[in-house]
This record gives sequence, C-alpha cells and structure tokens, in this order.
Amino acid sequence: MIEQLKWRYAVKKYDSSKKVDDEQIALLQEVIRLSPSSHGLQPYKVLFISDPVVRERLRAVSFNQSQVTDAAVLVVFAIETMVDVDHYFDHVCKVRNMQLEGNLLHHKNNVAANLQMMTAVEKQHWATNQAYIALGNLLFAAAQLGIDANPMEGFVAAKYDEVLGLKDLHTVVIAGIGYRHEQDHFQRFIKVRKPVEELFINI
Repeated sequence: MIEQLKWRYAVKKYDSSKKVDDEQIALLQEVIRLSPSSHGLQPYKVLFISDPVVRERLRAVSFNQSQVTDAAVLVVFAIETMVDVDHYFDHVCKVRNMQLEGNLLHHKNNVAANLQMMTAVEKQHWATNQAYIALGNLLFAAAQLGIDANPMEGFVAAKYDEVLGLKDLHTVVIAGIGYRHEQDHFQRFIKVRKPVEELFINI
C-alpha cells in the first residue's frame, strides 16, 4: 500500500494511447460510491467523461492543460446546489426495509434542521468538502490498482457547468485517470513531503 503511494504522483503528461478498462472504471466508481460523507448524503454527482469533443471544449476552459484531453477518462465532481433530504431518507427506508419513524425520523429532522441553518455559501463549502473525501478515495484506489491520476483545480468552474449542461449542480474539482507517458519527467522526481515530526502532533 505504502509503496503504491510512493509510486503515485500528479501526472502532467498522459499516454493518450492507453485506456483504462471497463472493469477498473467500475471498481473506481464503486470506491467513490462507497466513500463516506456527512450524514451519508453524498451531495454531489460524479461525471466520467470520455467523449473527445466534450473534453476539447473543457480543455479550452482549463488553461489548456493536456491532462483534460489526454487522460483515459476525465472525472468531474459537481456538488448539488439543493440537497434532497427527503429523497435520501426514502432511499434509506427502501434499502434497510424500514419505516420512517422513531429514531430514524428524529435523525432526518436533525439533518434537515442542520442544513437549513447553513447559508448558501456554507452549504457549498460543506458539499465541496464531501466531494473532496470521495476524490481522495479515488486517488488512493487508483494508486492501488496501478492507475495514474491527477487532481486539478485549474479550470473555470462556471464554464464547466455550461459545457456539461449542469443544472442544480456546480463543478468543484476534477481529476484525470489513465497512464503516465514515459516522457513525463515528473515521474522521476523524488517525492517531497513534510517529515513525520513536522506534520504530526501527538497529544
């Protein structure tokens, strides 16, 4: 596990001739699906984009970064601007074969009250935090599978929303997944991270 984390890096140049097979894509999607989130609400959608025409349009609003078009797949995390608490708890009842009553109803009311107390900006920050948890799991799982990935924040979010036709959704972070190009010299750099004694505080 640790060796794979040492192996991974944020790819700057992908080999566009190499694809990630459908089985591995399905595994990565399941990892995202199983990711934890506040109250289990998963207030986001995740787009897996392979269409080259769409990706060319997205690259134009991503400061011309080649990873957008050259990765095997571009993954876009878009938060929900309106969180449907009713829908979530209906789903809970269906999956667990239970009624919305007692402790579960009390929990639903608490969740709804917590969200209602947030401003629109606070909700956006909260939802973005949840999306980043899923992104972290994606990066970790990809490394364990020997698949390269790179998270990206350098793009115009409003333009992504426009190109992708997102309604009630807002793009917050993206990632390429695929395989590094042998000419990407960044793969040969020694990984630099804070030393243990500087990063951690044990109390």
